Amino acid sequence: MRHRLSLFTLLLGSLAAGAVQAGTEGVVARQDLTLALGNQLTQATLSACHAQDRSAVVAVVDRSGQLVALQRDDNVGPHNTLAAQRKAFTALSTKTATSELAKRAQGDASSANLNTLDELLLLGGGLPIVVDGQVVGALGVAGAGGSSIDESCAQSAIDQVLQPTK
Repeated sequence: MRHRLSLFTLLLGSLAAGAVQAGTEGVVARQDLTLALGNQLTQATLSACHAQDRSAVVAVVDRSGQLVALQRDDNVGPHNTLAAQRKAFTALSTKTATSELAKRAQGDASSANLNTLDELLLLGGGLPIVVDGQVVGALGVAGAGGSSIDESCAQSAIDQVLQPTK
């Protein structure tokens, strides 16, 4: 009985060790956006918009496209909340500023087909958030008075919050 128990223990230990080793194969370590960084970016974006006497909605998504932070100024149209989220998702998904995608769609039929995807919004105001060369999330702004203003508020926030880490 004792021999069986030690053999069983050895077998169980081998399986557990194998499971640990097999569990780490194919796993990639990646940087991701935190709630704290998302909140910093939303605050910095709203501050940049307020400095121009503008109000806006700001959405931040993490590297998987999930909403991390969202803030909406008073008196901003309700459609802008969804627009900000879709701009952030679009910038993350394509790893490109949404204003650039909008330009491409005007002159390239295959890029214009991106408009057929409900989740994407080819309208300026969405920017990928890049840390150490990796896209870790994205920022979307809507309602500030035009896509170029939306994007300038977003860029100002990214420059302010992330520039010190470069």
